[in-house]
Amino acid sequence: MDAVQIIGRIEEFLSGELYRRKILKAVTKGKNFLVVDFADLVKFDHELAEILLEDPEETIKAAELAVENFDFPAEARNFRIRFSNLPESQHVLIKDIRAEHIGKFLTFDGLVRQKSDVRPQVTSVRFECPACGNIIPVLQLEQQFREPSRCSCGRKGKFRIISKALVDAQMIVLEEVLELLEGGEQPKRMNIFLKEDLVSPLTEKYTNPGSKIRVTGIVKEVQKVLRTGTKSTTYDLLIESNYVVPLEEDYYETTISPEEELQIKELSQNPRVYELLIASVAPSIFGYDEIKEALLLQLMGSVRKERSDKMSTRGDLHILLVGDPGSGKSQLLKRISQVSPKGRYIGGGRGVSAAGLTAAVVRDEFLGGWSLEAGALVLTNNGLCCIDEIDKMTVEDRNAMHEALEQQTVSISKANVHATLNARTSVLAAANPKFGRFDPFSTIAEQIDMPPTLINRFDLIFPIKDLPDEIKDERAARHILRLHQSPDVIETDISTAFLKKYIAYARQNIRPEITDGALLEIKDFYVQMRNQQLQDERVARTIPISPRQLEALVRLSEASAKIRLADKVTRKDSRRAIKLLTYCLSQIGRDPITGAIDIDRITTGIPASQRDRIFTVRDIINELEQSIGKIIPIDAIQKEAVNRGMKEEDVEEVIERLKRTGDLYEPRRDHISRV
Repeated sequence: MDAVQIIGRIEEFLSGELYRRKILKAVTKGKNFLVVDFADLVKFDHELAEILLEDPEETIKAAELAVENFDFPAEARNFRIRFSNLPESQHVLIKDIRAEHIGKFLTFDGLVRQKSDVRPQVTSVRFECPACGNIIPVLQLEQQFREPSRCSCGRKGKFRIISKALVDAQMIVLEEVLELLEGGEQPKRMNIFLKEDLVSPLTEKYTNPGSKIRVTGIVKEVQKVLRTGTKSTTYDLLIESNYVVPLEEDYYETTISPEEELQIKELSQNPRVYELLIASVAPSIFGYDEIKEALLLQLMGSVRKERSDKMSTRGDLHILLVGDPGSGKSQLLKRISQVSPKGRYIGGGRGVSAAGLTAAVVRDEFLGGWSLEAGALVLTNNGLCCIDEIDKMTVEDRNAMHEALEQQTVSISKANVHATLNARTSVLAAANPKFGRFDPFSTIAEQIDMPPTLINRFDLIFPIKDLPDEIKDERAARHILRLHQSPDVIETDISTAFLKKYIAYARQNIRPEITDGALLEIKDFYVQMRNQQLQDERVARTIPISPRQLEALVRLSEASAKIRLADKVTRKDSRRAIKLLTYCLSQIGRDPITGAIDIDRITTGIPASQRDRIFTVRDIINELEQSIGKIIPIDAIQKEAVNRGMKEEDVEEVIERLKRTGDLYEPRRDHISRV
């Protein structure tokens, strides 16, 4: 086919009812581009589709010329044609690009690693000859700026620029997706050139660093220039993008068809909706019903509240799993990262840094200077981040999470870059006990090797103990072995794809309000828990629950209502939240001496009973100071403490703690004095 025939055939194709309607819709909405499905072009004219793949640049220009022949208003000029859904044969890995691919129309998948600012690029320039006044237009198709070589009057050089046409342009670096690589292969990178509508504010959010995208474009070569100023014989490669589509969508970008919406509403009316959804969360993992219920509530999320004084309350739930080795924590995390529309799994341990979790300042390859590179918590904004082996991370790296977990922002001030990034992310973390496996003779709170300030930011904490139980072990073994025998034996009523859509629909459309009955249920539980043990004012009171757990109850109740797609939070939702929170607190917050639930075991690391012993020893030291003097024998303190009902070993433990905190010191052997 020659150029005229190609334009004619494309005009005929676009004049069909489907695409003519699409073009009119785009023009009325103020869009200056049309996305053409390659499969439709193949059905219309197989030869034309082959020409597009072999000579894309000329064919795309012909398509744009064909659109200009339509009777459109003046503002619809410079209409662009974008092609999607190329055949599998055109999908190429970045590492496999060779010289034979130059000039071909191909598709690439990858992660955006870096992104330059949007800058204007010149596409055509009109020059005036100062000698004869002749106007010379020059198209700027290459990277180097071109001027006319000579005028028709014979003049060479020094032409005056009258006008120039500019378009918005941007460069991004695309890195290969790790799933497509083998073993120890290093992921390769490629520069992608975007312009015009591909850098509009609507499409630019798809190309933020960390986004997974599919780029359809033309492979081009760019000549290198050596330091000496001469041209090199080797060339750099560049992909001029024709179309970009995101491969990862967050909760609020997931598209739901009217048929799927009907199915979702139908399921929400099912009286067994809770059981069906909980069974679909992680069907291949045996047991853990309470944990699966909590994970489903986390996926649903609650309502973020923005107040008039600019203060906000987070709507995302954070969950921590602490369990024995081999209890399936990592499998749960992997599964939840796949169920969440924008989920990311991080291996954790020493391989994770503060910069990788929050944000880092890196040198900008394109513009020079410094730029910001987002970490995992920022990249999963409006999604879910699963962090495994959180206890193996260094203290400094873990401390970087404090702001992201509660305030849901990441602030950074380095190398003259001052920024605050959104990190509205639900965090699901997993850790092992301090000594590898839970000690049955010690409390669980003492065995979580994490700072109390960080633990306190998790709404729910689940200990997973691997204890021998003949009936349970027999059922678990049968379940695991059956999975090995036939991997696809587990079938649920709800598929993963539909579960994703259900969660996305609930997140997008449901904002439940708490009823007075539900509030009263939570308030009564809170007040009753805090005041169930009235004691002498001089004795340290047990704090079973704090305002942070009160907020967690509200979040869990709202998430429970979202499962039913209800616009009101009922007493039933509040009871479900209370049941889950009570289960967690009874597992990790029970004081071994008094038997009462004490939240301070988690939040401060010191239970009320231990604080009571500290107060008693301090009182004894104050009294003995008046009778003996500043330097007091430890024996005298122990004798008085035993008279007050304390054990000798408890007194020694309290004195050692006070010495470590700097309240006491030992001026001479077996004597102590206050600082």
